[in-house]
Amino acid sequence: MESGPEDLSQTLLNMLRFTGPATKPALTERVGAGRTLVTQKINEMIDAGLLAEDRIGRSTGGRIPREVRFRGEAGSVVGIEVGSSGIDVGITDLVGRPSVTHHEDWDVAQGPEATLDRLEQIVDLLRADPRAPEAPLVAVGAGLAAPVEFSSGRPVSPPYMPGWDGYPVRDQLTDRFGVEAWVDNDVSAMALGELRAGLARDASDFMFVKLGWGVGAGLVSRGGLHRGADGCAGDIAHITVPTKSPALCRCGRRGCLAAHASGAALTREARRLADTGESPYLALLAAQGTALGAADVTAAARAGDPAATELLVQTGRFVGTALGTYVSFFNPSLVVIGGGVSKAGDVLLAAIRQAVYEFSLPLATRHLQIVPAALGDDAGIVGAAFTALDAVLRADRLTWWAGQPPRK
Repeated sequence: MESGPEDLSQTLLNMLRFTGPATKPALTERVGAGRTLVTQKINEMIDAGLLAEDRIGRSTGGRIPREVRFRGEAGSVVGIEVGSSGIDVGITDLVGRPSVTHHEDWDVAQGPEATLDRLEQIVDLLRADPRAPEAPLVAVGAGLAAPVEFSSGRPVSPPYMPGWDGYPVRDQLTDRFGVEAWVDNDVSAMALGELRAGLARDASDFMFVKLGWGVGAGLVSRGGLHRGADGCAGDIAHITVPTKSPALCRCGRRGCLAAHASGAALTREARRLADTGESPYLALLAAQGTALGAADVTAAARAGDPAATELLVQTGRFVGTALGTYVSFFNPSLVVIGGGVSKAGDVLLAAIRQAVYEFSLPLATRHLQIVPAALGDDAGIVGAAFTALDAVLRADRLTWWAGQPPRK
């Protein structure tokens, strides 16, 4: 079945978004369509302000061709990550590159109204920053540390966000910022960010695993984000892990992965190791008045503390054991490990890899790579921005783009 004109426009737009500038002859050859039709579609997107023809391409004889490029500077997007213990906000261009960012600790239990009030203040500050893009704001994307019904942008029974159940986050963001907004689970957004701008750009089937204050996974299948029927695909936090002393999870059950392999779990265990004296390094920090957290476990392990090292190994095995089933079931080519806990480094990563290979089918791991995330602290912002960008950069919205304010 031949693609329609709109499909051709989307294909051309995506090529220029994700692979860089190209001449019209090169684009015509790549899409296999007629030169006249390709030129028509490119000109429509130039008129809409999304493309520009302003670079000299390589000549193969005759008239020197010009390269067509995607205009990342044509608009700006706000990317927001609302975590269980902090908020991250940034403004990006249409390529998802953050120009200004902000992070602060924040207790989401203060509720959605207080949180959105603070987000509005932060966005105002960022937009006034001289480094912020001058292009008009065209969309807002947000990732929440909660199960999210993507169609409505509402969190559903969020275990780490009390008071947010059913709150119309998407509608409220649209009302406050005067542009369209999209809201997703934060880990799904991070997976999309890695797919568009990180290590997974060449992976059609991969998993993004966030090890932060909580635990979650985002799934990409055949090059597209897989949210599932109701938006909760990839919720691995409440898989039961094998342990003799199952800890109580915030969901009310015992032995969940989140209760044993999250930042909250490492913080709990760090304090226990300090109190019992099993970790001299952590005990010394506690005696000096340090409020121990997951990062201190990493520091202790790097300093050679045996108890902290064993704790990271155990955490990695919990994660890898849980992932082993998913790897056999989903058969990804890549697993990307992100989130604050992932900064624990090689000790944790090696334990994850060992357990995944041990508990997965050999065929499922034949070409599997397990790597740390590339986007670092900006992963949530970039992923949220792409959640909005993929929605607004659709070929069926060219009329909308043509009606936007003049763009430099």
